[in-house]
Amino acid sequence: MALIIIRNDHLAPAWKEALQRADPEIPVYCFGDEVPPEEVLMAAVWKHPKGSLGAYPNLKGIHCLGAGVDFILEDPTTPEAIPIMRVVDPYLASDMGEYVLAQVMGHLKGLHGYTAAQLRGVWNPSPYQRIGEVTIGIMGLGTLGVAVAELLRINGFSLVGWTRSSKPEVDFPVLHGDEGLDQFLERSDILVCLLPLTPDTRGILSRKLFEKLPEHACLINVARGPLLIDRDLLAALDSGKLSAACLDVFHTEPLPGEHPFWDHPRVHITPHVASVSDPVSVAPQIAANYRRLTEGGDLKNVVSRSRGY
Repeated sequence: MALIIIRNDHLAPAWKEALQRADPEIPVYCFGDEVPPEEVLMAAVWKHPKGSLGAYPNLKGIHCLGAGVDFILEDPTTPEAIPIMRVVDPYLASDMGEYVLAQVMGHLKGLHGYTAAQLRGVWNPSPYQRIGEVTIGIMGLGTLGVAVAELLRINGFSLVGWTRSSKPEVDFPVLHGDEGLDQFLERSDILVCLLPLTPDTRGILSRKLFEKLPEHACLINVARGPLLIDRDLLAALDSGKLSAACLDVFHTEPLPGEHPFWDHPRVHITPHVASVSDPVSVAPQIAANYRRLTEGGDLKNVVSRSRGY
């Protein structure tokens, strides 16, 4: 039996090499290689073409090559009875924390504005904020959210968290559910979104939510693009309700060239690079789950389909 890698980019060979190093006895193929479909036991995927998993009649497990699995659940042809596993990796968590910290500091000190001013040849010193003057709201406190919060905390930031239902053990206030959302938003000068994409969270970053934030708040979305209603964000920025938005994820990636985010002076774009799975770091856990699948052992990091993560 074999493992096949299906990705929407050019990185499949790097993942194949890492998996073969992690366990040389596992037959590993890339999508497009010649392999009898009935031999494929596990598919390791990242934004695979919808319908591609149906080609493997003996598929017993699907392993996401990242933390988010929404694209697997949104494929109507994903077999319902097959377990889905996700990546849990310390580098993903630390990378996300460093990215968010960089964006927060860039916002406080006005660095994004100075970059734009340099391109226009404008010398324009502006006021800035200090760490002690803002509270950062962390929306979503899974593995990545807790790691982001810890890095911000040790750098002196005041924090408040929000989750839909879970109650993580952290040393800052955490509010829960619909009843706690307004209070959480009212305290969040900088809102960091790390929610999973589920039917309940799709479109949660909306006009209604932005209205509850403090005046001139900043949004940092490093979760999933469909959490955000784009037109509502643009309206909030144009009205002055929000002062800036740092976006790493989008409804369509790459972001289409005609999208108004590109030209908006208060939207700061990065190309989904906040936290990227490292094949060498992640391959051993995928190989271990493959072995558990073949031997009937307990799989690690299995996704709950009902929760979406």
